[in-house]
Amino acid sequence: MSDTYDVLIIGGGINGCSTALELARRGARVALVEKDNIGDGPTGRSSAIIRQHYSNELTARMAHYSLGVFQEFEERVGGECGFRRTGFLALVAAADRAGLEANVALQRGVGIRTELLPAEALREIMPGMATADLVAAAWEEDSGYADPYLTVNAYAAAARRAGVRVLTNTAVTDVTQHAGRVTGVETTAGRLGAAAVVNCAGPWGARVARMAGLEIPLNACRVQVSFFKRPPGEETVHPVVVDFGQATYFRSETGGLTLVGLVDPAEANAIVDPDRYDESVDTDFILDTGERLIRRYPAMERSASAGGYAALYDVTPDWHVIIDEAPPGSGFFLCCGSSGHGFKLGPAVGRLTAERVLGVADPLFPAHLFRLGRFAEGDPVRGRYAYSIAG
Repeated sequence: MSDTYDVLIIGGGINGCSTALELARRGARVALVEKDNIGDGPTGRSSAIIRQHYSNELTARMAHYSLGVFQEFEERVGGECGFRRTGFLALVAAADRAGLEANVALQRGVGIRTELLPAEALREIMPGMATADLVAAAWEEDSGYADPYLTVNAYAAAARRAGVRVLTNTAVTDVTQHAGRVTGVETTAGRLGAAAVVNCAGPWGARVARMAGLEIPLNACRVQVSFFKRPPGEETVHPVVVDFGQATYFRSETGGLTLVGLVDPAEANAIVDPDRYDESVDTDFILDTGERLIRRYPAMERSASAGGYAALYDVTPDWHVIIDEAPPGSGFFLCCGSSGHGFKLGPAVGRLTAERVLGVADPLFPAHLFRLGRFAEGDPVRGRYAYSIAG
């Protein structure tokens, strides 16, 4: 097989695999290089929540598109993604009501099935929820979660079927360049040539960018999730919930569990070496998230801890992805910094990135919002809540 391609992708998470598939389906000769196995990185350890609640029209459109892919995954990608439709709730207190109302109006305008609910209506959707401090919620009946490991491996398999060469257990050691343009990469398995290189390396994205002589504002940050065994009488699968009042998200998990994580900008401070970090969950984190969960879902006071784990986010200053060619004309493209949004937006990000690399004149999703220069320009992506991670 030739070792020269139109496009080389570094990183086999959902962004890398979906980009590879989109490129190959448009006729590009593509190779994808992953330093471990597909699904070993952050994508395989994602909470895999699929929701459409965003503050910007573009990200809302991307989430809506991506939900459609997850709903029709076998037809549109192939294989299994484990999508489970549970519904999604965004809960707010008085301070965030105006933002919630504006977001719901924006989302309905792009075709998302969402509605604004008064706090008292929530007990019909999730009996046992404490609502005294809430004023409103957004409800998405069509949303839910998927199996991240199944999803990313199905994308990789689909990419292979489309002609992508997928090299696993192969690390990129350098990005080669000549006269201001990339010429390929050096790997632990030898040199690969290409006219374009796409950095989909996630938490390793800043390290890969430096190989091309580029500094980008991206940190690898340790994030945690905990699991709680639901008590007798609470076995029913419940919706995905983002609770701004408690700064948490939680969803059902197989085995009668509830998975809990944080919606907290302070997680950006937990900067780690992505090759050497503690993958176990902290006891203090379990206690903290358990207390927050109980405040919203009091029956969980009778639950039992089922442990948890730590994974990685690739976090930018505004908690949104960078998708750009940098510098312009170099053939070096960035698709990293998903900041916890990567899984739910993965299908749309793959299409956006592929069309950006190919220079499609009228792309489905314009890339300007995610340009690298927004940080130097003082024009970050902004949402309507205090937590940028919420969109």
